[in-house]
Amino acid sequence: MIQLTDTPVHVLHVDGHDVFVKRDDLLHPAFSGNKARKFAYFLEQDFPSIDTLVGYGSPQANSLYSMSALAKLKGWQLQFYVDHIASHLLNNPLGNYRAALQNGAKIIDLSQCLDRGQHDCADYIEQCVLPGRDELLFIPEGGRCHYAEPGVRQLACEIIAWKQAEQLSQLTVFLPSGTGTTALFLQKSFTELDDSIQVMTCSAVGGDDYLKLQWRMLASDESMFPQILSPNKRYHFGKLYPEFFQVWQKLKQAGMEFELLYDPLGWLVLLHFLANKPMAKVLYVHQGGLLGNESMLPRYRRKYGG
Repeated sequence: MIQLTDTPVHVLHVDGHDVFVKRDDLLHPAFSGNKARKFAYFLEQDFPSIDTLVGYGSPQANSLYSMSALAKLKGWQLQFYVDHIASHLLNNPLGNYRAALQNGAKIIDLSQCLDRGQHDCADYIEQCVLPGRDELLFIPEGGRCHYAEPGVRQLACEIIAWKQAEQLSQLTVFLPSGTGTTALFLQKSFTELDDSIQVMTCSAVGGDDYLKLQWRMLASDESMFPQILSPNKRYHFGKLYPEFFQVWQKLKQAGMEFELLYDPLGWLVLLHFLANKPMAKVLYVHQGGLLGNESMLPRYRRKYGG
């Protein structure tokens, strides 16, 4: 059985601040980052009747590649449903899409499915794909499910052990959120195991209300919700912003590469927080997802140069 090993913590010096970084991009050569933590349960458990993994999302989603890696490690087929695959991506596969195809993923374009009707991806899978198919294992978009908790709890235990070794009395753990699943289960674990650790996050996909809605689908006790830090302006997910590219370049020059979809907003929000709380001890959880830069970086360079 493949084991996900503890990841190191490195220090990144940026804008006069020393920020600890939990290097989950180094978790496993084929299975790393945020999604690997959320999918760890499926990697570590036996599913004797399962031969196919089913998921949905964007054709360039980090979850697509992570699920393809998981399926390959388990000897399963991946069926991944998307709303549409752009012709330029079909003709020139790159990034997560290309890597998933290389892992043997079957990526299904719902716009080409005659029986789709008015179904969105989730409804189509629930009503047209899963019924009567016991050999299929379905993971919701972004891994927002209770099965994500064991892998995230292991991450929390690693952070607690590191904090104790460093003899820190207080610690803030920061990461940007899509569905917010990792942030939520981290905060739940710290509340139960070490309440001197506080999780802070920002919503990269929707607003704060969207993030709280995602959390309520997994937990009813709002006292366990992480603290949300809001950016000073509204950003639209997937849109290119010059300040995102600038902070990404600054971090790379400081010695560490991050992905270009979630992390730039996360770092902008975190650096604003640190400007007002310069003495705070902060550990940033690296999201992994660097394969996505293969498609994002050319877009940024075409628009902003560099």
